Amino acid sequence: MTIKSFQSKNVLVTGADGFIGSHLVEILAERGANITALYYYNSWNALGWLHDIDEYILENINLIPGDIRDSEFIKKIIDKQDYVFHLSSLIAIPYSYDAPRSYVETNITGALNVLEACRSNDSLIRLIHVSTSEVYGSAQRVPIAEDHPLVGQSPYSASKISADKLAESYYCSFNLPVVTARPFNTYGPRQTARAVIPTIASQIINGNKEIKLGSLSPTRDFNYVSDTANGMIEIALCSEAEGEVINIGSGEEWSIADTVKNISDICGVKVKVITEESRKRPKRSEVNRLICDNKKIKKLTNWESKISFLEGLEKTIEWIRKNKIYFDTKNYAK
Repeated sequence: MTIKSFQSKNVLVTGADGFIGSHLVEILAERGANITALYYYNSWNALGWLHDIDEYILENINLIPGDIRDSEFIKKIIDKQDYVFHLSSLIAIPYSYDAPRSYVETNITGALNVLEACRSNDSLIRLIHVSTSEVYGSAQRVPIAEDHPLVGQSPYSASKISADKLAESYYCSFNLPVVTARPFNTYGPRQTARAVIPTIASQIINGNKEIKLGSLSPTRDFNYVSDTANGMIEIALCSEAEGEVINIGSGEEWSIADTVKNISDICGVKVKVITEESRKRPKRSEVNRLICDNKKIKKLTNWESKISFLEGLEKTIEWIRKNKIYFDTKNYAK
C-alpha cells in the first residue's frame, strides 16, 4: 500500500546538497515532510545545490553540515528520524581511478555508519539506500532487471556494490527496514559537467563548433531528475518494497552519439565531435550498455517516468543557458 504524503514525518536526506538530493528535498517539502538536510561540511558554509532551491523551503528545513564518514555524528542526526534517504556518495567515475580509497571511505564506510545508526533508531519506518545502475556493469542481458549479475568495472561501482551488499545484510541479519533504490542515469537541472549531457550541452551553448567527448557508442537509460526523485519517494512509502532492490529508469536507451544529435538539434547548431582517448574509460572498465527493466517499480507502486528524453533535454538546456557561470569550457568531465 502506497501513502501519498510525508505529512508531519521526520525525514533525513544525506547528500541533500547534491544534484539529485536537492531535487528530492524540494519534492519532500511539497509532501509535507519535516526535513533534515545533511550537506557536506566546508569552511565557507556553502550549501551546494541547496542554494538553488526556493528560499521559503530553506527557511523551513533543518540544515546540518557534516561528514557521512563520522559515525557518532551520523548516529546523532539519524535519531528520531522516520525516514532516511541515503544519497551521500562520491560519484565521479574517473576520479575513482585516481583515488579509490576515498570511495571506500565515503561510499562503503559512510553506508555502514548510516545502517548502524538506523539499526539503533526505534523511530525508523524505512531507510532508502540509494545505489546506481553502474553496479550492473555492461549489460549481459537486456533490459537489466534487479537480478542481473553485479560487476565492479570501476572502483566507484565496486564501492557501491559493497554498500548495497551491506544494506542487504542488515535486512537479513537485523530486520532493518531498508530498500535499495537503483537509479539509472539521471540528468536535469543542477547536474554539472562531470556528466555527459551537461558536458555536451554546455560546450554547444558556449559556442564550440567542435566538442570533446570519450566513447560515442555506449548507450544509457536517461531518466529526468524529478522522475528519479519521485521514484525514490514511491519506494519509500511502499511497505512491499522493504528488503528489495528496485530499479528506477525509463526503459529506453540512447547512445552518446544519439544524445549529441538530440542536443545539437534542440540548440539548432551542427557540431563536430572529437573523440579523445584521455576521456575514455579503460577498455575493461567501459560500461557499453545500460537499459532499465522497470517492471518491478511499476508493479509495486504507481510510479512511471513522466518526462520524455527530449522534453527533459529541453528543460536541462534551458537551465544551462541561464546558469552558464557554472560551466567552464576549459574543464569538462572525462
